[in-house]
Amino acid sequence: MKREHVKARHVEGQISATHIIQNPADLGEWIVFFKKSGGRSFFLVDDQDEVESFQRLDDLIETIRSLGIKSAEIHM
Repeated sequence: MKREHVKARHVEGQISATHIIQNPADLGEWIVFFKKSGGRSFFLVDDQDEVESFQRLDDLIETIRSLGIKSAEIHM
């Protein structure tokens, strides 16, 4: 899900949880996924529909804060 869609869904109350995990393809990077009501999950993707990954956890947290997300569960 692209950033603008995450922001809109969050405002509408459709995102039930936010999870941060290590990227399975590169354990030195972090990715985020959002659970929507109804049990479906979506990764944060860029404009080319590629999963966004972050080398620094601080950068990822800054990004999700900018989307209005106030809490997230981190899986290490």
